[in-house]
Amino acid sequence: MTALQEGRVVIVGSGLIGCSWAMVFASGGYQVKLYDIVQEQVTKALEKISEQMKELEEMGMLKGTLNAEQQLSLISGCTDLKAAVEGAIHIQECTPENLELKKKIFGQLDLVVGNNVILSSSTSCLLPTKLFSGLKHVKQCIVAHPVNPPYFVPLVELVPHPETDPCTLEKTYALMKKIGQSPVRLTKEIDGFVLNRLQYAIISEAWRLAGDGIISPGDLDLVMSDGLGMRYAFMGPLETMHLNAEGMLNYCERYREGIKRVLKSFGPIPDFTGETEATINVAMCEQTPPDSEPLNARRRWRDNCLVRLAKLKREIKSEDLHHH
Repeated sequence: MTALQEGRVVIVGSGLIGCSWAMVFASGGYQVKLYDIVQEQVTKALEKISEQMKELEEMGMLKGTLNAEQQLSLISGCTDLKAAVEGAIHIQECTPENLELKKKIFGQLDLVVGNNVILSSSTSCLLPTKLFSGLKHVKQCIVAHPVNPPYFVPLVELVPHPETDPCTLEKTYALMKKIGQSPVRLTKEIDGFVLNRLQYAIISEAWRLAGDGIISPGDLDLVMSDGLGMRYAFMGPLETMHLNAEGMLNYCERYREGIKRVLKSFGPIPDFTGETEATINVAMCEQTPPDSEPLNARRRWRDNCLVRLAKLKREIKSEDLHHH
C-alpha cells in the first residue's frame, strides 16, 4: 500500500504557518502546491522546509510513512494562483491576520475555483461570516484554525460559516484525520473559537492572582506546567472531573457548591496593563530577556519539548490500540 494520496492541496501564503501546513500535508502523502506572489519568498520557503524535514528525519521525528526526500518531492512552489488551484481538492489560506487581505484572497479564489474544492482559512480570530459572506462558493468555505506549531500540536478547530455545506465540514474533518491532525467541529462560529476562549479564561485568572500578589508569576506558571498541564496533556477538564470522583454525576454532587462559591469570588476582567503588566513583565524578562536570541532559544526548547511529548502521545496511542 503506497502512502501517496489522490488529489492536490494548495497552500496560499508561504510564511511560518504556510510552511508548517505544507509539511503536514506532505507527511500525509499529498501533493502540495505552495503559492505566494513573489518567487523569492517561495524559494526561501522551500529551502526552509527542506532543512526542517531533514533535521526532523535525523531526530526520528518526521511524521508519516514516507522519508524526507519523498515528502519533499511532493511539495512544489507556484506564483500563478489560477495554475496553482487547477485540480486541487483543498486550498488552505495562510496569509497574515488581516481581514481586508484575506477577503481579497478569497475573492480571487472565488473566481477561479470549481464546485468541489474546499476553501479553508487558517485564521485564528476572524469569524467565517466576516471572511466568506457574499462569496459564490460560500458553501465550500470553512475555517480550519491550527495551533502553533501545527507540526507538533495536532489540534485543528473547524468553524463553519452559517451557509457552509455540512459535507464541507465532514470532508475537511476526514482530511485532517488522514494527515494525522486532531480536528474538532464547532457547530457554529463564536468569537475566539474554543481554544482561545479556554486560554483567555486561564490567562484572566492567572493575571488576577499574580496581580493581587497571591503568587509570584514564576510560581503561577509552575502551577500549570507541573500541575494542571500534566493532566491536560492527556485529557481535558471534563474527563478530569469524571475521573476525580465516581463519575461526572458524583463529581457535580460533591463539588458543585464549592465550584460556584469560588467562581463568585473571581474579580472583574483585567485590563492587562498598568502595575500588574509591569510586575509580570519583569518576572518574564528575568527568565527570558525579550531579545531575539534568548526568545528563539526558549522557543526551540519549547518546540523540542512538544516534539517529545507528541512522540510520547503517539506511542501511548498505538499501545492502547494494540491492547484493546
